[in-house]
Amino acid sequence: MRRRAADYRRRVRRKISIWIWVFLGLFSVAGFVLIVLQHNYQDQDRVETHVLERKARNVQVPHTKLNLTNEIARPNSYTRQLLEQMTLAKAYVVLAKEHNNLHLAWQLSSKIRTCQSLLSKAAMNEEPIMEEDAEPLITTLSSLILKSQDHHYDIATTMMTMKSHIQALEERANAATVQAAFFGRLAAESVPKNLHCVNVKLLADWFSKKTIRDFVEEKKNSPRLLDNNLYHFCLFSDNLLAVNAVVNSTVSNTDHPKQLVFHVVTSEPNYATMEAWFVTNDFKGSMIEIQKVQDLTWLNASYSPVVGKLTENNASLLNYLRFYIPEIYPHLEKIVFLDDDVIVQKDLTPLFSLDLHGNVNGAVETCLDGFHRLYKYLNFSNPVLSSKIDPQGCGWAFGLNVFDLVAWRNANVTGVYHYWEEQNSNVGSNLWKLGTLPAGLLAFYGRTEPLDRRWHVLGLGFDVGIDNRLIESAAVIHFNGNLKPWLKFAIGKYKPLWERYVDMGHPYLVDCVTS
Repeated sequence: MRRRAADYRRRVRRKISIWIWVFLGLFSVAGFVLIVLQHNYQDQDRVETHVLERKARNVQVPHTKLNLTNEIARPNSYTRQLLEQMTLAKAYVVLAKEHNNLHLAWQLSSKIRTCQSLLSKAAMNEEPIMEEDAEPLITTLSSLILKSQDHHYDIATTMMTMKSHIQALEERANAATVQAAFFGRLAAESVPKNLHCVNVKLLADWFSKKTIRDFVEEKKNSPRLLDNNLYHFCLFSDNLLAVNAVVNSTVSNTDHPKQLVFHVVTSEPNYATMEAWFVTNDFKGSMIEIQKVQDLTWLNASYSPVVGKLTENNASLLNYLRFYIPEIYPHLEKIVFLDDDVIVQKDLTPLFSLDLHGNVNGAVETCLDGFHRLYKYLNFSNPVLSSKIDPQGCGWAFGLNVFDLVAWRNANVTGVYHYWEEQNSNVGSNLWKLGTLPAGLLAFYGRTEPLDRRWHVLGLGFDVGIDNRLIESAAVIHFNGNLKPWLKFAIGKYKPLWERYVDMGHPYLVDCVTS
């Protein structure tokens, strides 16, 4: 039998290798395992998703508070639009009332109140104003503002009217400031009611005891009052207890009290009580002269228009006598001025030997920390000042001042003071507003010698945080401010510094305090 060709022969069926069967088996097992694992993972994901969703429902998302400043700054903020329209509407309310259009003024005022209510609600809820709440109000306000403009309340009219109102408010604010300062000073200078009886008792002594009056007359002719070899101090006050504390503290802290001479000027109602007190009490042999401001008959409107204006305005001349010291004491060459709210803690006689380098006034400067420059006290927008005075010049304090009266007379400082007072009056008191310090800064400008800071420490009448070491090292401490040490509302930790120089055991004080 003939065999087929090789290409036509039937292929021989071969057996599959055992390794192939092993591979196929492993592959099938792996696929099954993967299917099972995938199913488990899907179930686990569903469970975790369900748990997370349930937790998300229980978690409270922190509420973001409305930042009103940021809200107003946004250009598309309804809060900003309402505030701008409300401000404009308020201006038109004023204009409408001035033109007697009361109905329009009422409409504007009503919408302004609604706007304020909406803004207040948003601020309290700390949520932005929504469009549905703001749009009707914005539309209505816009309509009323257009209506106002149709009544010829144009921008120029609005600006002029607002300017006049602002000016009126400024005048009222200035008047209130002056009044507050006046009443504050009045309260600070007042004496507690239960001590007024001291004046009554002393007045009775003055009239009933001729020896007191005789001694006073004898004292007026004492050569010590004119002796330039002695140490002269001056005070201008009608507060008996305050002057007593100043004099007593000064003589208590010097080695030679008999070389001290005090020149006190007071008001006429207090003259007799002052004389009786200082005559009947011992001040270690120091000389104490009491004068009435009414005795300075030359100090009148004829002498200077400035004095006339002070008298017309019922100003206390006692506060302004510091500018007339060379005229009050024409025979003296050097004097130390003390305010009645200071306490002396160290010997002041070395002040009289200080070299003032030709200057008139020796004082402690108050701009050591960059504060109290002249621009703090004076209005340098006025060319009268800015052309002559450096605004960065250093301020100084009244309260402890060494005055070279010879240099004062040569420089005519009193005349300079009159000049600046007249300039201030000519510009409607625009150079400065209150007090004697600004006038003093100008009068003694360029004529003040800085003293060591330890001579004069200020602030005990308003500052509770003064360093105790600074107070202890000070020659003079000053209770400047409204919290005077003789008042009940004085600063408690400073009050003993003053009380140690007031003899609270004096029979008159004991009787008056306990009565």
